Order: sequence, then structure tokens, then C-alpha cells
Amino acid sequence: MKERIEVMISAEEISARLEEIAKQVEKDFNGEQVELVCVLKGGVVTLVELAKKLTLPVTMNFMDVSSYGDATESSGRIKILRDLDEDITGKNVLLVEDIIDSGRTLSHLRALMLHRNPKRFKICTLLDKPDRRVTEVPVDYVGFTIPDAFVVGYGLDYAQKYRNLNFVGVVHFEEE
Repeated sequence: MKERIEVMISAEEISARLEEIAKQVEKDFNGEQVELVCVLKGGVVTLVELAKKLTLPVTMNFMDVSSYGDATESSGRIKILRDLDEDITGKNVLLVEDIIDSGRTLSHLRALMLHRNPKRFKICTLLDKPDRRVTEVPVDYVGFTIPDAFVVGYGLDYAQKYRNLNFVGVVHFEEE
């Protein structure tokens, strides 16, 4: 099988949308310092590019989680492979995700973060795939709402490939 990647969202569109989100984040957090929390691995590109567009002070932290269930759908039960390095009590926190589909894992992470008593807590995702939603979770900043397609690029992967693409693309599988 050979993969062909068709551009869904261009690098220019992503950059422009992240600029808009950055302006809204700065307004919502009143210019105060924000701890950006990345959900690894896919969220790292969005986190870095968003951070570069913010003019307010930021710190960065990272979480790595594993969902259990079958290969195509998260059960929502997560195992934390890497937890935050620092306490978020009393801090402004923005959780940055690459994509939301079922919502189960993000819902669990949201509850976990709120239990840690941040001053303010908001969620940002580059992509939202509402057709796959099983658990509703409030998301404050959405880059793009997309149909139920298999996408890669901008941190998203297929078998650990394509994360470095500067656009979001749909994967098409073709016979060689």
C-alpha cells in the first residue's frame, strides 16, 4: 500500500488561524502568564506555533497519555505515561491538543486538570472532528472543524510518519 496525502488545510490557513487564536487567548487571559500544557506527541507542533504567536508570558509543560480500547476508538480510560513536571494550582492553564474526535480522553484530562485547581483552565485544539464525538467536552479554541477523514501533518501521524508536514492532509491509500 502506498499513501497519497491530499492537502486539506494549508500552512498559510493554519498560521492565520493560530494568529487569531493567539489574540483571543491574550484577551481571555488578560495578558497574564499562561502555562501551555501539550498533550504529546501530536499537540507539540500546534503548541510551539501558538506559543510563537503569543505576546504574553508563557511556560510550557507536557503530558503523555495512552488510551485503552481497540485500535480505532479510545475507551477514555487513560494511563498517564508522563505527567506534568510542575503543580498547576493557581496558574492560568491552556491545554493544547492536536485533534478531538471521540472526546473521551480529553474529557478525562479536563477533569484531572480541574481537580488540580488552576486559576483558569481552557482547552485549545487545532482540529475538531465532531462526527466522531462520543463524549462532549467544552473546547474554548478550535482551529478547524473537519469531517471524519484520516488526517496527518502538523503533528498528526500515520505509523509515526508525516508529523513534520506543515499542512493538514487527508491520507489516501493506493495499491502500488
